[in-house]
Amino acid sequence: MKTLNFKTNIKCGGCIAVVEPVLTQAEGIDNWEVDLKSPDRIMTVVTDQHATEIADLIRQAGYEAELIS
Repeated sequence: MKTLNFKTNIKCGGCIAVVEPVLTQAEGIDNWEVDLKSPDRIMTVVTDQHATEIADLIRQAGYEAELIS
């Protein structure tokens, strides 16, 4: 497992509620969270998936994701 960080446009608990089912159903994701206090809305994902696969899942839910580390 590796930890990936993404800059997102997720802004609130409602946004998280939209993304949650997509990430929860995806295989290979151990844990994830979004720092809503950060101006960049950093999402941290612990996964064995490739960063592009995680970013694609977030985009499928209707949000932007840019890998930052």
